[in-house]
Amino acid sequence: MSTLPDGIVIVVKEECATCQTVVPVLQQLAEATNLTVYSQDNPDFPTSPSAQHDGDLSISWHHDIETVPTVIRVVDGVEVDRTVGWMRTEWERVTGIEDLGPELPPMRPGCGSMSVDPDLVDELRVRFGATTLSSRRVDIADAEDDMEMMFNRGWTDGLPVVPPTEERVMRMLTGTTRAPSDIVATVPPDLVDITVEKVAISAVMAGCLPEYLPWVLTTVEAACTDEFNMHGLLATTMPVAPVIICSGPGTRAIGMNSGGNALGQGNRANSTIGRALQLVIRNFGGGRPGEVDRATHGAPSKLSFCFAENDVDSPYGTLAGQLGMEPGLDAITLFAGEGPRCVVDQLSRQPDSLARSLAANLQVLHHPKLVMAFDAVLVMGPEHARVFANAGWTREQIISGINAHLNRPGSELIRGAGEIAEGLPQEFADIPAVPKFRDGGLMLAYAGGGAGLFSEIIGGWVNGDVGSKPVARVVTY
Repeated sequence: MSTLPDGIVIVVKEECATCQTVVPVLQQLAEATNLTVYSQDNPDFPTSPSAQHDGDLSISWHHDIETVPTVIRVVDGVEVDRTVGWMRTEWERVTGIEDLGPELPPMRPGCGSMSVDPDLVDELRVRFGATTLSSRRVDIADAEDDMEMMFNRGWTDGLPVVPPTEERVMRMLTGTTRAPSDIVATVPPDLVDITVEKVAISAVMAGCLPEYLPWVLTTVEAACTDEFNMHGLLATTMPVAPVIICSGPGTRAIGMNSGGNALGQGNRANSTIGRALQLVIRNFGGGRPGEVDRATHGAPSKLSFCFAENDVDSPYGTLAGQLGMEPGLDAITLFAGEGPRCVVDQLSRQPDSLARSLAANLQVLHHPKLVMAFDAVLVMGPEHARVFANAGWTREQIISGINAHLNRPGSELIRGAGEIAEGLPQEFADIPAVPKFRDGGLMLAYAGGGAGLFSEIIGGWVNGDVGSKPVARVVTY
């Protein structure tokens, strides 16, 4: 980084009308003080006083010039003051010289510096940024199609990915305060340590914006815990995948969808955050279909399954709150789940009727005779949730009210009962009431559009120590 010369330093560009306006002031300053002018575009602007050409924009980049003209006072090689644009009183204060530009208007706004031009900033960040990437560069021939190259190398999920150029990865890294070399997690199944930089590469490929990166990083951390058991989730033959449920004010800041079609397509943040996790597991952990991934049928959720809760309007808080996160924090909950299934109840207006209706649908989850082995997330739509809210039911009362209608005699659940071979072992036959879910196994989220008396059930994979436990994490920026 080059040191600015002592005295007054002014950065201009000819394309800026305000810079042209202040040329007489530059002439005044050149006669009264030690003045250095840097021109970003035309090396011959201004003609008097003459300027040094900041053609590669290194001066502008290293000294954080965001607006031209910028006036800087430098003492012993250190900047001690600055102002931007043209305001006579500020220029006089910074320079210490009075009666500047008496013929000019008192103020004029400046223009954007070339060093922050969207068409240039990514290249400048690579050229001059303090961060350097450590990942291996892959050179491709001029005639080679980069999209097809990534398909051929097995880097995609079957859909096109964004080529992770150095410029794009550097831009992605601006979304977090974490160092690119920081280890985020050890990614199963190959147990590879993955850095922030590697996650950023996957986020680029998935189509994320930089502001999504903290959510992706937190999700990767959660997925690579023993509790979540990502390796087991890959190896199972069930059609399950990580389900990312986000909450907090940050979901609105990055434009996540918690309303109509929240579990569907069309929202960039929802779609790409979930996809980035899957690309991390695939490309760095080795979790590919037909190899470690042994799903019999699979599911569209293996591409991406991520949505936001509407915690602003939720009458019962958030799923992350149910799992112990403080309210108001940006948080993710990772759940090992299958694709959603719809619950239709257009007529229930009393809470007990709706609880019975939801219970009847939950009863058949995975199989009516299989109980306590699987958890579920019930994503309640606003119209269903309103039935409980109008009756004053809390989250705990809703869960308890639904669970009350999920108990069945063991004699109906054992193998062979109902002439169905599937079911529980014979020793459950004498138990009068067997619950569908373990304690805490039924969880509530709140999302969806305002019209439609619908809810969604996301069934889980095997729970507990032999399967997967839901993992909640506060988002780390």
